[in-house]
Amino acid sequence: MADLFVCLTFDHDNTSSAISRNLLTPTPISRGDFGIPAAQRILKLLHQHDIRTTWFIPGHTIESYPGCVAAVHAAGHEIGNHGWTHRLPATLDRDGEEEELVRGNAAITQLTGRAPRGYRSPAWDLSPHSVDLLLKHGFVYDSSMMGHDYIPYQARNGDQVPLLEPMTFGPDTALVEMPISWALDDFPHFEYMRTDAGILPGGMNARLVIENFINEFRYMKKHHDWGVLTYTFHPHVIGRGHRMFMLEHMIETLRAEGAQFITMEAGVEEYRRKFPSGVSLRGR
Repeated sequence: MADLFVCLTFDHDNTSSAISRNLLTPTPISRGDFGIPAAQRILKLLHQHDIRTTWFIPGHTIESYPGCVAAVHAAGHEIGNHGWTHRLPATLDRDGEEEELVRGNAAITQLTGRAPRGYRSPAWDLSPHSVDLLLKHGFVYDSSMMGHDYIPYQARNGDQVPLLEPMTFGPDTALVEMPISWALDDFPHFEYMRTDAGILPGGMNARLVIENFINEFRYMKKHHDWGVLTYTFHPHVIGRGHRMFMLEHMIETLRAEGAQFITMEAGVEEYRRKFPSGVSLRGR
């Protein structure tokens, strides 16, 4: 019998993403505020389907919206580190990045009583220091890289990537990578953004996008007898009414086709059972 696991994950940014981009006027702040009613809808849906998920929550959200995040924890969902602000690690020096991790950990520990096991970088842009810092601070897994779609693997550290020479791969580490994809993230499909860098149009048809998400699971099911597939949602994005219909449709369809819904922490445990020596992508 195939073991096909699905991790539903939620980046509960609320206003932290807008603030990190210096979008401080009332309307962009209100877009983040929509994460409050959206989270309530999502938690209700997950409860109805008896699904535990993983929420990556910036410390800013935890401390600014304490009732909202307390409800996530009370419902039994895993909470992972998503920085304190929503600033990209690649834009910070090592000390600044470490401060984000430490402050984010403190906020999560205050909320849950335990340090987080997992980390996801804001905007999935790690720095050359990230893996070292995650290991230093006791993280078990990261979910910011895209080296596979269905199989977790060991995160490398210290790749050398000169422009005119072949890559030199750094060593594998103890950090487990739980891979993700922009294709399975709701934000670029649905969310309209206008910045100095350009316009993200968003507004895609929810049925068509979710059909793509479902087909990703179907491909895993057809070609693998084991795998962990991760979907990334943002409450203030997926929480719109018409998208909630499609999220429920996706959950019901995947469950009918054999998906086992688990947290990312549980996904790491399943990976270690399946691959006790780990999976390496070095030089493949």
